[in-house]
Amino acid sequence: MVNLSIIILSYNTKRLLQNCLASILSSIDGRFLYEVIVIDNASSDGSPEMVKQEFKKVKIIENKENVGFARGCNIGARAAKGKYILFLNSDTEVSDDGFLRMIEFLEKNPKVAILGGKLYNADGSAQPSSGKFYNLANLTIMLLGLERLGFLRSSPDEIKKVDWVSGACMMVRRGIFEKLSGFDEKLFMYVEDMEICYRAKKLGFSTYFYPNIKLKHMSLGSSNKTFAIINIYQGILHFYSKHKSRFEYFLAKMLLISKAEILILVGFLTLNSDLRDRYKKVVS
Repeated sequence: MVNLSIIILSYNTKRLLQNCLASILSSIDGRFLYEVIVIDNASSDGSPEMVKQEFKKVKIIENKENVGFARGCNIGARAAKGKYILFLNSDTEVSDDGFLRMIEFLEKNPKVAILGGKLYNADGSAQPSSGKFYNLANLTIMLLGLERLGFLRSSPDEIKKVDWVSGACMMVRRGIFEKLSGFDEKLFMYVEDMEICYRAKKLGFSTYFYPNIKLKHMSLGSSNKTFAIINIYQGILHFYSKHKSRFEYFLAKMLLISKAEILILVGFLTLNSDLRDRYKKVVS
């Protein structure tokens, strides 16, 4: 039986994907039974051809269009055979057999549904890859720019129960992932990791952060800043419409619009057309 299915979504990340796959094979090959499934979201950079030529053991599923992160990962999960599913970004590089230790932790802790791994920047510093749910107070903190100072996100040095973990390295029990019906496909990209952890908690399952792994995350994905901000805003509003009251949704929307309008004004006053135009697209 396959212990682990590693699902990697790729969209025009050929070189990053190549490095990611090579690191997996060199770090964990032969340690336990696993499979790697690459979901290609209609890349135009030759990614599928590279996988087929250089990584014969890797299964590749080629989508005819870019279906986004959530739906792409769900497609991969349906093809998976492993007891555990690991969603891994294509811009990561594995340096040890930490995935095996993550499996061992889940085996010993059946109430833990989701386990996130510690991520490191290229310079060796830790990335804040676990966080608190965006209730109204936390959403305000995020919009004030204080999230980057450690108020909401962190990278603990010990195994710790958290609200949610980054989808860049997220291990989930296959049975529970299926029970949750996977990621919410209305979220094209961003916020889907927090949202699935929230649903798992509502069902009585826990999410934990696991630091005993060496995983470099380059943070060189396939989206630009404007795209990211628009999808984060849309994702937060979807999260509130799905899980919160109408009043909370209204307040969240007002907070998001207020932040955008302030930055449009700042962009106008400082002659920063990129900032002004970016947030005009957010509120349009």
